[in-house]
Amino acid sequence: MGLHIGVVGATGAVGRKILNVLAERKMDIDRLRCFASERTAGEMLEWKGRSITIELLTEEVMMESFDYLLFSAGGEVSKKYAAVAQEAGNTIIDNSSQWRMTDGIPLIVPEVNGHTLRNYKGIIANPNCSTIQMVVALAPLHRIYRIKRIVVSTYQAVSGSGHKAIVELENQMKDTEYPSQVYPKRIAANCLPHIDVFNENGFTKEELKMVYETQKIMDDDSIQVNATTVRVPVFYGHSESVTITFESAPRLQEVRELLQNEEGIVLMDNPEALEYPTPLETSGTDAVYVGRLRKDLYDPCVLSMWIVADNLRKGAATNAVQIVEKMEKLK
Repeated sequence: MGLHIGVVGATGAVGRKILNVLAERKMDIDRLRCFASERTAGEMLEWKGRSITIELLTEEVMMESFDYLLFSAGGEVSKKYAAVAQEAGNTIIDNSSQWRMTDGIPLIVPEVNGHTLRNYKGIIANPNCSTIQMVVALAPLHRIYRIKRIVVSTYQAVSGSGHKAIVELENQMKDTEYPSQVYPKRIAANCLPHIDVFNENGFTKEELKMVYETQKIMDDDSIQVNATTVRVPVFYGHSESVTITFESAPRLQEVRELLQNEEGIVLMDNPEALEYPTPLETSGTDAVYVGRLRKDLYDPCVLSMWIVADNLRKGAATNAVQIVEKMEKLK
């Protein structure tokens, strides 16, 4: 028998992307069910040549038996319905921030800490999109050189704010007078160093996610992370400028070999040929792309790099599906 999988929030941007990824990957799915709110319940979705009716999300249906439930419907929905599904004995992969820092709930990037899921059943948290791509690139280096400190600046696509943000950017590119509704300032032809709410210490919630999620995924609270997250007028794909201080001095050739041989990473680093990853080139793919590798001019223990990934795929949908695949391999 194949898997019985449910997708909660199936009509949202990430939910639809989860359905796309499930269709693309060779996973043995016997039954796929899609759930949403009253607004879209009853609508039809096409998946692998067949029509699926969107079911209304209720507590009763979450108490049924599933192999996996993939949630992408926001924190409040996850708080209510994922808890019910867990009590019924189901395994849930949740894309919201609701459970990420909850003790006892694993925060998983399969390439980094997927091995910890053996024999696990319950809620699994999918990390923040910016954190996912960064830790995929840094984990193999941390194993060898041990990371002391990370300074990261992100350049995040508007799709991370949902479909309304995409529409806002499209309209502002056509009309300089189009009002800003999703963002506090105009996003077209602009950069906003402000993602999510500001904390009293001056950092935004998005920046603090990168701090604490990185430490949890890497299982190392000693790693220092200083993040600045910026929204840029790009539709899909997050980019990151990352500078890492290690305990020991990395050798550049060895770093290249480590990255080239790591699952889920594509090294695109040939400055002489102007080869480096950009959001346009990596959109629609599942890998994490790394380029602009260079040693610090002054400190031999410091390395800088440029990391790019599709935020809706590896940053959300693909990572969730890969968690399912990892758990199936661990059985």
